Amino acid sequence: MSIIIPANSASAAGGYQVDNSCRFDDGSSAYMHRTPNAGNRRTMTLSVWLKGSSLADGSNNVLGQYNSSNANNAMLLVIEDNGKIMVWNYTTSAYTMDIRTNRLLRDNSAWYHIVVAVDTTQSTASNRVKVYVNGVQETSLSNETYPSQNLELFLNQGVAQNIGTQRYGSTVGSPFDGYMAEFCFIDGTQNAVTDFGEFDEDSGIWKPIDVSGLTFGTNGYYLDFEDSSALGNDANGSNNFTVNNLTAIDQSTDTCTNNFATWNSLASANQNSGNNVTFSEGNLKAVGTSGGEGTLLSTIAVNSGKWYAEFKMIDVADGNFSQIALLDEEGAVKTNGGTGATISVGNVTVKPNGDLFVNETRSAGWGPTFTDNDIIQIAIDLDNGAFYFGKNGTYSNSGNPESGASKTGAAYAFTVSSKLWFFAGGLNGTGSAVSANFGSPAFAISSSNADGNSIGNFEYSVPSGYFALCTSNLATEG
Repeated sequence: MSIIIPANSASAAGGYQVDNSCRFDDGSSAYMHRTPNAGNRRTMTLSVWLKGSSLADGSNNVLGQYNSSNANNAMLLVIEDNGKIMVWNYTTSAYTMDIRTNRLLRDNSAWYHIVVAVDTTQSTASNRVKVYVNGVQETSLSNETYPSQNLELFLNQGVAQNIGTQRYGSTVGSPFDGYMAEFCFIDGTQNAVTDFGEFDEDSGIWKPIDVSGLTFGTNGYYLDFEDSSALGNDANGSNNFTVNNLTAIDQSTDTCTNNFATWNSLASANQNSGNNVTFSEGNLKAVGTSGGEGTLLSTIAVNSGKWYAEFKMIDVADGNFSQIALLDEEGAVKTNGGTGATISVGNVTVKPNGDLFVNETRSAGWGPTFTDNDIIQIAIDLDNGAFYFGKNGTYSNSGNPESGASKTGAAYAFTVSSKLWFFAGGLNGTGSAVSANFGSPAFAISSSNADGNSIGNFEYSVPSGYFALCTSNLATEG
């Protein structure tokens, strides 16, 4: 059985499928905005699925509406820098609504479903604002300032409503970093959470349902992100959003029903990298910074099956240190000062100079050299015990990933076991950079190849029997 880490990233098989999400990058001022008509200000529901790339590293604004010149009047849903969900309304100099959860959203590899249902006409204060995470209402709250009865929120005020940032006037800040899917805003109704999702009867996992039949109201909208040329398109009607620094490449197939692997920014921080790597583009791009080496690990580990991924070497920087690897559960990608020698255990590493390292054993010139913008392929056959490396469509050492038990040209042949393996890499040097493609890339693909399950978008052909690293494939191929 294949294993995913962490477990709550898994998706329930079957049922309604979400095809696309939108990838927001906090370093690119990526957001959407529209100005709603004046209207209802007491009742609304927001439903969104999100997968954050840095949920506990700076505030992530999901939805906000501000006074056009300052933040003295505002309504907002934000993931605070400690991971708490915050729902608030601010008028002139005071919070007139301030709900904050004790629950912390910190898993950068998991999809979460958040519903905020508001009706200030309710007689019971706690019924005026309800916050749900993955189908369960949040009742453990660190702040409980409910709006007064019939309070008119800073909503539908004829000023810009923003998705993915805090924006008023020319000021843009606290951007969202990660993925959003199935973004629904219901104007005029406090919906039940079951209007947006249900618990899978077999796994018990909360999963999305078709929302297209809901009544969205005058200023409501449904963003399904299925039109890559117009990511702000309202699938329900004409309340479309204008996008800022979002293009077709920001449409992703990493969704709440098919969670793809990315680089794991949390695990990397514990693997001798400290602050030596910065992540962007949905945790798919990694850039080395000054101060030492940086380790890269995939968010999904597997111990059976056949898996394929590609890695674009954006900037090799120092040929000794920009490396792509496979790492088992006992290993760590590490370099030894200026020598570039691998001193880790339990890994297989290929370097830009063509050297191959298996644990501490070096095979000089085993493969071709690679440089900026080359695409490195890795095929892992855990059923037969073989790893294959390729460059720009050609496998090194005449490798044949489809050779099965003969393991023809494998970079590393080993005895099959239950050990977990990660896709991995190492960076050392300011500006060294690599972008991972586990099937939903953040860089342009010219030829578009899918795996045998018609999943993924790769530059080169996926070997027969190999699959993109995502939860849909784990369910069928593990």
